Amino acid sequence: MFVVRRAAAALAAGALGLALSGSLAGCTSDEDAPTAAPTPTSTPLADYATDTVVIARGEFCARVAPRAVTEALGAEAATTASWANGDRARLAAGVRDVAHEYGCSWTAADGTVARAWVFAPPVSADRADALVRDTGRGRRCERLTDAPAYGAPSVAVSCTTKRGGRTTVQGLFGDAWLSCSLQVPGSPPDIDRTGRWCVAVAEAASA
Repeated sequence: MFVVRRAAAALAAGALGLALSGSLAGCTSDEDAPTAAPTPTSTPLADYATDTVVIARGEFCARVAPRAVTEALGAEAATTASWANGDRARLAAGVRDVAHEYGCSWTAADGTVARAWVFAPPVSADRADALVRDTGRGRRCERLTDAPAYGAPSVAVSCTTKRGGRTTVQGLFGDAWLSCSLQVPGSPPDIDRTGRWCVAVAEAASA
């Protein structure tokens, strides 16, 4: 009888020890718990009040956030380029001319290209209306009539080119005509991805 009681006591003590050990192992202090780093998020064009933004007609490329470039490209930039008013520059595929704008481009290894530029001369409201009418008249281009505003007036268009699909957003901010585009292999990128890039451009070019 005595032996049985001692064995039962020993089993109970062992069970209690295991319970305490499990409880202590499951408890950690707040200082020991890993803290997840906050993930930066970009701003959709629909949530960006472009009617209150003042754009400077000057150099802005150095102020474009590197993380915005990486997000737009979906990768790190492999090459970069920039040009200023009066420079002889490659303004489009196969087109080199004296630039009357300040602009820049970033290209990823897969051929994705993010571009941004602002006209150096002031643009009147009438001239802006004409730019809106003339944008996207190509056979392989489509107006994105439901795109959020990017200044006033503004225009967004998606085009299919030999180098892939390109979506461009342009608009008038005061007397500054600001443009941004995103070109990717395959179909043109959607307005959400392009719009987030354009918000980063406007923030960098704001006076």
